[in-house]
Amino acid sequence: MAAVNVEALISDLAFILILGAVVTVLFKWLKQPVVLGYIVAGFLASPHFYYLPSVTTESNIEFWAQLGIVVLLFSLGLEFSFKKLIGVGGSAIVTALVIVTGMMATGFIIGRILHFSSMNSLFLGGMLSMSSTTIIIKAFTDLNIRRKKFASLVFAVLIVEDLFAVLMMVILSSIAINKSVEGAQMAFSIGKLIFFLVIWFLVGVYILPSLLNKIRRFLNNETLLIVSLGLCFGMAVFSVYCGFSLALGAFVMGSIIAGISYAERIESVVAPVKDLFGAVFFISVGMMVNLDIIIQYLNPILILSAVVIIGMIVFGTFGMLITGQPLRIAIESGFSLTQIGEFAFIIASLGMTLGVLDPTIYPIVVAVSVITTFTTPYFIRIADPVYGIIEKILPQRLYFLIDRYSEKATTESETRQLWMSVLKRYVWRILLYSTVLIAIIIVALNYLLPWMLVITPSWGRLLTSMLSLLSMAPFLFALALPASKRIERRRLVSANAHFDVPLIVMTVFRFILAIGFMIYLLGSIHSMRVGWLAGFVIFIVLIGTLSGRLRTRLRSIESRFFNNLNERELRRSGKNNSLVSDLHMAYMEVSPSCPFVGERLIDSNLRLRFGVNIASIQRGNTFIAVPNGNVRIFPGDTLGIIGTDTQIENMLPLVEAPENEPDETQQQPASNLKLTNIQLSAKSPLIGLTSASAALRDKYKTLLVAIQHTDGSYEHPTGQTLFQEGDTLWVFGSRKQIQRLR
Repeated sequence: MAAVNVEALISDLAFILILGAVVTVLFKWLKQPVVLGYIVAGFLASPHFYYLPSVTTESNIEFWAQLGIVVLLFSLGLEFSFKKLIGVGGSAIVTALVIVTGMMATGFIIGRILHFSSMNSLFLGGMLSMSSTTIIIKAFTDLNIRRKKFASLVFAVLIVEDLFAVLMMVILSSIAINKSVEGAQMAFSIGKLIFFLVIWFLVGVYILPSLLNKIRRFLNNETLLIVSLGLCFGMAVFSVYCGFSLALGAFVMGSIIAGISYAERIESVVAPVKDLFGAVFFISVGMMVNLDIIIQYLNPILILSAVVIIGMIVFGTFGMLITGQPLRIAIESGFSLTQIGEFAFIIASLGMTLGVLDPTIYPIVVAVSVITTFTTPYFIRIADPVYGIIEKILPQRLYFLIDRYSEKATTESETRQLWMSVLKRYVWRILLYSTVLIAIIIVALNYLLPWMLVITPSWGRLLTSMLSLLSMAPFLFALALPASKRIERRRLVSANAHFDVPLIVMTVFRFILAIGFMIYLLGSIHSMRVGWLAGFVIFIVLIGTLSGRLRTRLRSIESRFFNNLNERELRRSGKNNSLVSDLHMAYMEVSPSCPFVGERLIDSNLRLRFGVNIASIQRGNTFIAVPNGNVRIFPGDTLGIIGTDTQIENMLPLVEAPENEPDETQQQPASNLKLTNIQLSAKSPLIGLTSASAALRDKYKTLLVAIQHTDGSYEHPTGQTLFQEGDTLWVFGSRKQIQRLR
């Protein structure tokens, strides 16, 4: 029986992959997104399409699809990183919050108008609130606009939306299980999620980089793939054990790994696995498409498509405007977010798995995704013309107010920036250390105390208190320490005396919070009277007697944590690898666009040009220590470079230069290139020009191969030959450029 099941499993996988390959090649030829090809392939493989064989067992595809979700979210996590979240700034966070809140409310209202149940309307709002990272990246790449300012802001919004999507999945799961929206239950679910995210983040950042660095010499691509997927599935299983989903665990593990120096290599080795299982997931989405349902619900599909497009434009533009972005940037950003994609399918799959989503909604959402995916490039293109129209019809006073607000919001005083930096550090310290202290208290009360009472009933409570307080001491002390430096506090107070009050309040709040943790622990183990009395006394003793040793230990712990958190950046800049004086060892990966790719070290003159020394080259599994001048530099090499901060900063942009966007000729498939001839008429502007002055290669991206004269003779162009009436030019290039030349 098992053999039959395995055979069916493999045969179903083979069928959908072969069908997927054929359809996606067709979609590539039609220059359409591959994701749409997968969805069409899924429809063709489904029981709803009667003209082809169907899969034998849909549960087989569901199994592969669940693997696809896990690997897909792990890969999204690799592109996310908590470090990026901290760095994207308030503009992206506020914009994402406006979009998600606005679209969820709109989706819920439209769902109720279309007579969906409250639960289905709630899930519909969640599905309509998430733009597709995959589709937007593909559209920006095709349109050659990834380097524009608004594109970087859109990517930042997508990063925050990914986090909101994960949070939304937890909230929707809680609501679906309880069959109602309970404020207390939802707050508990969100608090529980934040607690576990912080704990996983702290433990992962503190342990993983150190562990991987210790086994560095064993990590070839094969081993790294096994290790990374092992971590992915391990965290996914642990996430389920903690009461969350597989997808959440995979996303969190990807986010943790995203900050370490192995992130790029892991992305590279995991990419084929992601492509395989991601394809199966999107094919499984297509299998839910039912043409009868789509025809039956054509009006809701068109209405929801319009809601997605108009809603994303309105909320995206408004979100950017209120964060101080110029009107043009806001409109371009809003017009770029007009689609739904992978997270809509994942949320729909969640609803189906929990048994709370009407099966007809799934194909409706897929149809909306297909429509909005097709329209995305067109809306991105018309953003600038729409801005031009709005600029003309917008009252001058209103335009002036928007422009002035944007300038004011983006120009902050030095004191304000310092205050925001101190406040951000203060909030992060409270969040991180409070989470660790809560985790210690939970472990002490639920596991340590019962165990101690079994071993030694008389001394169990006292021993538990002592061990718990000993574990909590460094973090209590860190919580009580000021989050700002003395010089920063002086600058704030001297700039504005009003800053003195919030600084005092922050200090008092930290002390109260630290004492509160101690009172709760001791009160839970003994009694509240003991907790209050002992808590104050122990806290004062900690602050008064152990500050020197604890401060030193804390600095060591914090230093290691932040070094691991910034390992990827520190490895590139070398700021953590001090050698002598101000010299550092930095590690940079050579980009294909690096100007000295292919050169020998002796010819590149890096020491003369930048003042640096190349100490090592890592090339795949080969390590070249102290390379000689005849060693060449190749793309993908990791250079170990010794230099000062300034020298390394000057060299880094060249070594890791972003790949040049391909020009039109480079984007042409071979089928679009041809060798043909063009006969020069009397009116041709080329007559009288030489093959050099005509500059066919530069102006038309076309290669002049030969010139056939009227007497039938052929001449290879030398740059000096004059074009004459009746000459036939034999040229090679793209069909489009040759047509221009004609």
